[in-house]
Amino acid sequence: MPIQTFTAQNFRCLESVELEPDPRYTLIWGPNASGKTSLLEALAYLGRGKSFRSSQTSNLIRHGERAFVLFGRVESGGRTVGVGVRNSREGLEVRIDGENEPGAAALAAALPLQVIDPAVHNLVSGGPDERRRFLDWIAFHVEPGYLDLWRRFRRTLKQRNAALKDPAARIGIAAWDAEFVSLGERVDATRRRVLEKSLAALEEQGAALLASRIGFDYSPGWNADRPLGEALADNAERDALLGSTQAGPHRADLRLSYDERQARRLVSRGQQKLLASAMVLAATVTAQAVLAEPLLLLLDDPAAELDKSSLGKLMGRVEELESQVIVTSLERSALSFPQAPAVFHVEHGALREA
Repeated sequence: MPIQTFTAQNFRCLESVELEPDPRYTLIWGPNASGKTSLLEALAYLGRGKSFRSSQTSNLIRHGERAFVLFGRVESGGRTVGVGVRNSREGLEVRIDGENEPGAAALAAALPLQVIDPAVHNLVSGGPDERRRFLDWIAFHVEPGYLDLWRRFRRTLKQRNAALKDPAARIGIAAWDAEFVSLGERVDATRRRVLEKSLAALEEQGAALLASRIGFDYSPGWNADRPLGEALADNAERDALLGSTQAGPHRADLRLSYDERQARRLVSRGQQKLLASAMVLAATVTAQAVLAEPLLLLLDDPAAELDKSSLGKLMGRVEELESQVIVTSLERSALSFPQAPAVFHVEHGALREA
């Protein structure tokens, strides 16, 4: 049971709510604009330190308040841990078991979670950065040390780009190139391992939800037939002209195909949602296998844009994960569960057990 209790104060329309979810299934239902998605968003924020709906902290704080506060008791590493977040215009504060922690990485380690929401289709139809984050999420949870590696690479990329923008500093850019290549190749190798670990689950989930073969082709962000160092040399003039690095793992992509077509161009919105959901479920399967514990899976209105048959397939795959599932719905009876869920009703930002 990843999360045992949860409280949110002054988060969007939620003045003060308390939730004790079921170890397996929890249903939160209510009309549109009642606070269902805000509650799910707050839960996700506790495990990510960011919203899946808005990048502006001011949009998340209840009108007239200075900050929002989230707290949960979660199972982490075989013990119960208190996880808290406070965010305001002054910045994010994170506390794990009463100790201050810098940044959001500690939240992700304490409460691993995934989200399937109405915008999940962007994982398929959106830009490469969406799919890079998808691979990096898995790598964070299954590859020890990946976060530090990624941070070091990002710092080196930033410093190289700064040198490219300053003509006086370009003479020393070779010093950054060696570190950029070394770190970039390690990031690339890690992502390839992650994709290999995930591929069977990706193909299985995709086939189950779409009844078709789904292809996943990793593009490293440069010509894979040549070393990264050569790609940098080839792009030297273009990099200097544009003031940014054009080759490297920061430009990688995971190209998807459905029935041998490019998925992001040819499938319907509903099919995109199913394919993206398959990817989320596969990531969950992969992480759970390595962590040897269930994850928290949040589903926001899974019935949106899916017909009854597709919704049934999605919920059937969710049931097989053995994750803790918290799901929202407009109607109490719209979804079926293999066992009785804990049920809560939300209206006007107020939560009560139903």
